[in-house]
Amino acid sequence: MASEKPQTIGGENFLEGKLLIALPGMSDPRFERSLIYMCAHSNTGAMGLIVNKPIEGLNFQELIRRLELPVSERTPNSAILFGGPVETNRGFVLHSGEYEGADSTLPISAGVSLTATLDILRVIAEGNGPHQSLFALGYAGWGPGQIESEIQANGWVHCDPDSSLIFSEDMDSKWSVALRKLGIDLSALSAHAGRA
Repeated sequence: MASEKPQTIGGENFLEGKLLIALPGMSDPRFERSLIYMCAHSNTGAMGLIVNKPIEGLNFQELIRRLELPVSERTPNSAILFGGPVETNRGFVLHSGEYEGADSTLPISAGVSLTATLDILRVIAEGNGPHQSLFALGYAGWGPGQIESEIQANGWVHCDPDSSLIFSEDMDSKWSVALRKLGIDLSALSAHAGRA
């Protein structure tokens, strides 16, 4: 008898700490050409941050001003990213692992952590934050078995994390660089790829 539940791919938590890459032909325009760092994956669902979609007209200094925090000459002027369509008013800082904010930092993989408090924004604004960081509003979320089904339907591929790619400021090339990392030639890839 066939099971209604999607087949497990790679076991529990297999996507945690990986990069999820949208394939051409992604049916959801919010995720078209997206590169997502996966922060959590379990049998209850999955959560990640899109790391290559800047929000037009908003940068870190402007965000700090809106939060009425002090801006200094050491405050970075980096892009604010659209992290995904869920809770778009909530902010997340994905950063290198040497920074740890009391009880608020979640280590995800060797060298990459997640913090979602105002404290880290203050520290970054002062120029004393983690060596590498990016700030995203919102996140991408999936219910139980949903991301597995989307992978099986050729919506996504995944690869090992690469800090230089995650934290690169060259947003326009991140997606294609990630695909090339897997040896995928975009010119040979059809939006309607079949399944073996």
